[in-house]
Amino acid sequence: MGADDVGVLGEASGEILGQAAATFGLLASSARLRILRVLAQGESDVAHLADRVGGALSTISQHLSALRRCGLVGVRKDGRRRVFFIEDPAVVEVVRLVVEQVARRVEAQTVAAGEGRRGMP
Repeated sequence: MGADDVGVLGEASGEILGQAAATFGLLASSARLRILRVLAQGESDVAHLADRVGGALSTISQHLSALRRCGLVGVRKDGRRRVFFIEDPAVVEVVRLVVEQVARRVEAQTVAAGEGRRGMP
């Protein structure tokens, strides 16, 4: 990657980089990534999220609050229910790309480990 390829990253202020780091830190939770995965498929209330993601309603609510504070997830009222949705699809796309890359690495390591075992007596 050359200097021309870094785009806004090369010009980002310390404040912007700090907020980006906070977002990455927020995403360093498999539970939050599972919540984003479910919400990427469509809107959901807390009870449905808890069923799909696993975990207590209170825990899911805490994760949703953190994701809302960071601007990744939004909420709207639907009668008495609160329905959550992806507020920032671009971040979900970044997460998707990272997960796909990790899956490719894991697959390559698994294949390499299998090839190593075949050569053993």
